Amino acid sequence: MFSPWYRWSGRKNPEAHCCINVATYGKGGRWTMTDRGQAALRQTPNTFEVGPSKLTWDGGKLYIDVDELAWPHMHRLKGRITVTPSAITGVELPLKADGSHVWRPFAPSSEIEVDLNQPGWQWTGHAYFDANFGIHALEDDFSYWTWGRFPTADNGAYCFYDASVRDGSELAVGLHFGADGTARVIDAPPRTRFARSKWLVRRETRADPGYKPRQVADMLDAPFYCRSTVRTQVFGEETVGVHEALDLDRFASPWLKPMLAVKVPRRKGWRFDDETRTRKA
Repeated sequence: MFSPWYRWSGRKNPEAHCCINVATYGKGGRWTMTDRGQAALRQTPNTFEVGPSKLTWDGGKLYIDVDELAWPHMHRLKGRITVTPSAITGVELPLKADGSHVWRPFAPSSEIEVDLNQPGWQWTGHAYFDANFGIHALEDDFSYWTWGRFPTADNGAYCFYDASVRDGSELAVGLHFGADGTARVIDAPPRTRFARSKWLVRRETRADPGYKPRQVADMLDAPFYCRSTVRTQVFGEETVGVHEALDLDRFASPWLKPMLAVKVPRRKGWRFDDETRTRKA
């Protein structure tokens, strides 16, 4: 959805603009998001394969096999990430009244195992697995949104989704997910602003009255998008979770697309082989 090449193509064929985006953070962090042509795409009911990387659902686990060139030094980012959900939810949340955008939190509570090709990039921990689907460009239907997922002491999670829709309406959703995948709507605490990102993207999340959320760690900072870990307090419980803020007015600006294209290279040619995978010359 953030591919400038797809936008420039007129959004005619999404299968001709597919990619698997991976970002690692901290010292030595890397980024890979290569826009590939339709020849690089293979799908089955349980696999999504794009060039040298793929996602596979098998035995209740999601295996993410990565083999990509990554910024900033074009080194190879290679390895496997395994996500094991504690449960799969049946929740589908329309982000617009007409159902043109849908949020699908498949597994708000999961375990993760990371094994990548750098010293120290092997670990296990807590994870989250969701997806968004839509038939329109995000920037055409929304001007701003913010999202947060905060783990709870009972091994569940709070999720907050707030968005400004271009038709003038507002989305404001709070959910609590249990470890068993059960979901219930909650009366979320008030929206509370906190410090802008380095690129001055406006940020807010849900917090108990009188509590000031704050960033704990910077993860990804772009002119239109910010991801970070944030500490907040919900119903008396302090919690640190992943937070995102997205300024779609900025993303819609024509000056931003060429900047983004530098970080999202376009590679149309690819050939699958039964034994090896090689790029077309």
